Amino acid sequence: MSLLDRIDSVFKGPEDVDLTSGGIVRPLFYLSLPIVLTNLMQTAYNLADTFWLGQFDTNALAAISFAFPMVFLLISIGTGFSVAGSVLVAQHTGANDEEKAEYAASQTVTFSLLAALVLGLVGFVFVEQLLSVFGASPDVLPLATSYMQVISLGLMFMFGFFVFVALMRGYGDTVTPMLVMFGSVVLNIFLDPFLIFGFDNNPLFTMLGLEGLQTTLFAMTGYTGSGITGAAVATIFSRALALVVGLAIMFNGTRGVQIHLRDMVPNFGYARKLLAIGLPASVEGSGRAISINLLLIVVGLFSTNVVAAYGVGTRVLSVIFLPALAVSRGVETMTGQNIGADKPDRAEKAANSAALTMFVVLSILGVLTWFTARPIVGIFTDNQEVITIGAEFLRYVAPTFGFIGIVQSFIGSFRGAGKTLVAAVISVSMLGLIRLPVAFFGATEFGFGLGSSGIWLGFAVSNVIGGIVAFLWYRRGTWRDKDLSSDRSFGNVDAEPTDD
Repeated sequence: MSLLDRIDSVFKGPEDVDLTSGGIVRPLFYLSLPIVLTNLMQTAYNLADTFWLGQFDTNALAAISFAFPMVFLLISIGTGFSVAGSVLVAQHTGANDEEKAEYAASQTVTFSLLAALVLGLVGFVFVEQLLSVFGASPDVLPLATSYMQVISLGLMFMFGFFVFVALMRGYGDTVTPMLVMFGSVVLNIFLDPFLIFGFDNNPLFTMLGLEGLQTTLFAMTGYTGSGITGAAVATIFSRALALVVGLAIMFNGTRGVQIHLRDMVPNFGYARKLLAIGLPASVEGSGRAISINLLLIVVGLFSTNVVAAYGVGTRVLSVIFLPALAVSRGVETMTGQNIGADKPDRAEKAANSAALTMFVVLSILGVLTWFTARPIVGIFTDNQEVITIGAEFLRYVAPTFGFIGIVQSFIGSFRGAGKTLVAAVISVSMLGLIRLPVAFFGATEFGFGLGSSGIWLGFAVSNVIGGIVAFLWYRRGTWRDKDLSSDRSFGNVDAEPTDD
């Protein structure tokens, strides 16, 4: 068997895996594995920025600790359309109604890009004020602002690619987005060191032993890099190219869901239906982002080293979070297609299997992280105080990784069944009503006064309670409510243009 044949046997396309019949674990694996890799490459964008800016300047590293949650906030506000599109495409695909799936995808692209354009412009104007509110220090604020202004102007490209990934996933194709993401990440990693450092004192040339070439290139260009702004430009350019490729794939329609220009004319009646599904998801995403940004106010009460350690720690946690998020998206698609096919029992089996598997896998990763915390943080910085603080952060949170898997598995099933409001309540409560208060009172003199350790405790407590709440809520079975088969069912929303 050739290498290409081996790869093809692992990364199966939607035509090779039936999500509505047969076993549960195998199709969930084939669906989720490419999502894991896609999300890993998604995180590579952030990790590349974190690594190179850590070599550039500690203030720059602290700046992206504030900037990344702000990026998440802007994207999360508009994420409802992509979630709605994914659920609609999944349920229409499960019901074997290709025409409605294509119309849903086309309308989702239109309104998602319009929303991203508006949000980007708003973000560009108000980002400095928001960063100030969230506690960015005078040394960090200008750097974080310049980064976020570039990101805001390119938000349409970033969000557009997320929509492409969501629509293809709803159809059952997770391989194609993975391949597009791979090319985009490679380009970003290549551009980062050059746009940050230029050709003067570029550590990449030092690592590769190419100081002579660096001297020649600097003499020819005189380019000294753009610092943190260069990192933002690299990300936006890479995402823009990925979006162009993604749109070309969907217009072509040879793999995954197809979109059509004739179906992309804005239908505001249909937009209201998208909002009915997606608004709770936007509330969930923005609520999570606001909670994370409010947590930065607490983090900002401490030294720059604590802020930098928080930034590194959350980047590491984002990698650990990837398997849970990938399985969550896989469960979402399996639930959506099986609801469309009128097979709720199969959807429930998928959620339960995913929750158990992810609890075991992430608990094992937690043990490994606990023992290797210092070396992990040391990858991103040589500041010993940052390493010590960051390692403490990871050791507080690592024992609770398994509960993240439980939360995400059941939240994915709620979304796929159209219960996006339930998913929002669990997610926002976990962060806003548990993590944030525990961190604030644990860290400050208004409570236990544990210092930065109180912040890390907030992460651990919220993970455990969130897992328990999600499990108990799912066992109530309310996601099976009969309103899913009524005219309000997301799998039965009319796909044709309408003026209602």
